[in-house]
Amino acid sequence: MITLANVRDWLKTFNIAENYYIGKLDNKQDKSIGVYSLKQSTSPVIAIGGVENSTYNIKSVSVLIHWNKNADETEKAAYQIFDKLLNIKNLQINNTQIYYLKLNVSEPIDVGTDDKGVYERVIEFDLYFKRRD
Repeated sequence: MITLANVRDWLKTFNIAENYYIGKLDNKQDKSIGVYSLKQSTSPVIAIGGVENSTYNIKSVSVLIHWNKNADETEKAAYQIFDKLLNIKNLQINNTQIYYLKLNVSEPIDVGTDDKGVYERVIEFDLYFKRRD
């Protein structure tokens, strides 16, 4: 199983942001990354013959890049993360083999600013991972 906390901890290894969260951005500090479940996740992966014959599962993730009041700096930070995700190879998260990281967006999505004028971007992706025996 892979949890949002596992994904958050993995994203910390990118050394891009100063703050990392799951579920909710507390106090909305600048240069933060929030990790959430996608609201439109996929149906369970069940092979013919039942779940016991299924070899993988999918974790759908949304990453919020809550950066600062400079649109250009926010975009650049988001692209740093996007490029790392795009070029990932031989990935393991929480001792679980990731077969494939599928980006669901062609670039970080500009979602405007929050109520304090801080620019934000979103990256959505699916992690195809090996089921545990």
